[in-house]
Amino acid sequence: MDYKTLFVNSLHQQLGEHVNKEELEKMIEKPKRESMGDLAFPCFELAKIYRRSPKDIAHELAQKIDTPPLFAEVEAVSGYVNVFLDKNQVASDVIHDILVKKEQYGNTNIGQNQVITIDFSSPNIAKPFSMGHLRSTVIGNALALLAEKCGYQPVRINHIGDWGTQFGKLIVAYKTWGAADKVSQNPIKELLELYVRFHQEAESAPELNNQAKQWFKKLEGGDQEALSLWKWFRDESLKEFAKVYQLLDISFDSYDGEAFYNDKIDNVYKTLEEKQLLEESDGAMVVKVNNDLPPCLIKKNDGTSLYATRDLAAAIYRQERYQFTKSLYVVGNEQTLHFKQLFMVLEAMGYTWHQGLQHVPFGMLLQDGKKMSTRKGKIILLEQVLEQAIELAKNNILKKNPSLVEKDKVAHEVGIGAVIFHDLKNFRLHDIEFSLTDMLRFEGETGPYLQYTHARASSILKKCHYQPDENAAIHEIDAQAWSIIIYLLSFPDTIKYAFEGNDPSQLAKYLLELAKVFNKYYAVVRISDEDQKRPTRLALVYSVQVVLKEGLRLLGIKAPAAM
Repeated sequence: MDYKTLFVNSLHQQLGEHVNKEELEKMIEKPKRESMGDLAFPCFELAKIYRRSPKDIAHELAQKIDTPPLFAEVEAVSGYVNVFLDKNQVASDVIHDILVKKEQYGNTNIGQNQVITIDFSSPNIAKPFSMGHLRSTVIGNALALLAEKCGYQPVRINHIGDWGTQFGKLIVAYKTWGAADKVSQNPIKELLELYVRFHQEAESAPELNNQAKQWFKKLEGGDQEALSLWKWFRDESLKEFAKVYQLLDISFDSYDGEAFYNDKIDNVYKTLEEKQLLEESDGAMVVKVNNDLPPCLIKKNDGTSLYATRDLAAAIYRQERYQFTKSLYVVGNEQTLHFKQLFMVLEAMGYTWHQGLQHVPFGMLLQDGKKMSTRKGKIILLEQVLEQAIELAKNNILKKNPSLVEKDKVAHEVGIGAVIFHDLKNFRLHDIEFSLTDMLRFEGETGPYLQYTHARASSILKKCHYQPDENAAIHEIDAQAWSIIIYLLSFPDTIKYAFEGNDPSQLAKYLLELAKVFNKYYAVVRISDEDQKRPTRLALVYSVQVVLKEGLRLLGIKAPAAM
């Protein structure tokens, strides 16, 4: 039962003419202290409407809102209406709900099976999969899983960076300094070194940049040598990327990269011309989106296409192909201007579905306070970090639980989980300082801490031979269990808000708090004692286990049953 909705409905009966339900729902708070109730409604905004003090409004509302059977107690304190729930009734409702629904607990149908495309990860070919691409990859994957949980059909798109002037640079570098046998033996390492060398040499030999432009123009024109080299670079890169995605257990519905849209660009030019949106500027073609933003560059003065051109073609193709309701672009915040321009150009072209497009920006992963740079060779390889994390997890297991079955499998799940959770626990717009030590810590606010809590709950249930029974009677709960019940109750709302805010960190922080209150409960309550409360205690432990496992799954993290 949704007690928050009951509270909102009760308030709306009294305030309906002035405040709608959606506004009321946003205003409901969770009090900081248990003594202040379980739900609270601040009346300060209403003071402006009613021209009365918040205290008077709260007092009047508290008298009009039903107490039993809805609520155990309703009181007015300092301009707030505080509601106390019936602890045993709520506990029974929540635990039964989880016993019946299991991992389906928290599912909603707000998406009504509509399609949402999510563009994420999108590494550049011929470059290693660096830590810099971790953020887009894990944030996008979590948003896809949350979308699914909320009743949408997510389409996961890996818009591979496989076109553009950088391939002209790479071709020049390979033809000037490269060796086929070296590239064949270690493609990504060699190609990265060639790319870095190009930028070093170009500082004193700017004619290299002109050669790169010429080779990219050849590539766009279908030159066989250029296409052959490009395809080789692409194929080798995708093999390397597949290793990383396998480690992360992340898959995609589409790997259509920028090159896929080459034959669709002419239609973009044609539509822009028909709408009389194209203007010439220093030999290039641009669209002036509005006076507050610089013009969007559509075609260079040498006739080659740009990132924006291909993104316009991609957006139009995706709408035709998938008929999406929403389309998310999980791309770093340094691309904010690009997406503002992109969406405004699509609006100017007359596409009403542009309203469903949304850029989901995120901060950078920094090294020593600075952005990692592929051009300067300052990168940390994601595959190496993941393998180090797995190795560290295995060492910890050998020290703490050498008899553990499936040590390698658990080490993999714990190591990968540590890296993913370290990213997702941070609000996505914040920059994160790369620190292998912090990322792989197995105590504190970490992924392994959550996995260990789940394993602890699993161990209790196994030891007590617990079998979930959705018809089991839930009797009086321990006083220390109430804080757990409140968190279990709020799991569906947490999922909804994390999805709507494109913010997986809300779910990550929720799971940490749930784990903390459960571990506190475990420390003071003898769960397996043979008394009348034992079945209720075990049903509560099972509920925590289910929610922790499902919450971790939604972040793209596995939950081992033993550690």
